[in-house]
Amino acid sequence: MGPLMSIEINNESAVEVDELVLQRLVTYDLDQLHVHPDAELAILLVDESAMEQLHVQWMDEPGPTDVLSFPMDELRPGTEDQPTPAGLLGDIVLCPQVAIAQAEAAGHSPIDEMLLLTTHGLLHLLGFDHAEPDEEKEMFALQRDLLTGFALSERRR
Repeated sequence: MGPLMSIEINNESAVEVDELVLQRLVTYDLDQLHVHPDAELAILLVDESAMEQLHVQWMDEPGPTDVLSFPMDELRPGTEDQPTPAGLLGDIVLCPQVAIAQAEAAGHSPIDEMLLLTTHGLLHLLGFDHAEPDEEKEMFALQRDLLTGFALSERRR
């Protein structure tokens, strides 16, 4: 599988992040969720002040947050027989500084936290939500499966 030109990553934050691993993760996730490989997606990494502005503007909540998702074409996961058509998935905005703080609190590496947040953001782009307990259970189980599967595929590289 070659690199997908449809995943655009822009790091506007002051933190250096391994963009290739994020790209491999999203490629893996989209493949597992049977989304057309040409579906377009942008990941933007921003500092706390920019994240806080977005958080206030879109969620009406103060302070920077870890991840925000901005779905575009309302694409949904497909099946093996009927993959999701190509389209514009939308944008995932991550704040590496918040991710680093959360990683320290959780006792894992910053990149693991960013992989988790990216997968979480991607599932939001595909219509998953965690407002209701059963939705939350489904979304977090899927998130866990994707991250576990990705970790295994990385070890095999």
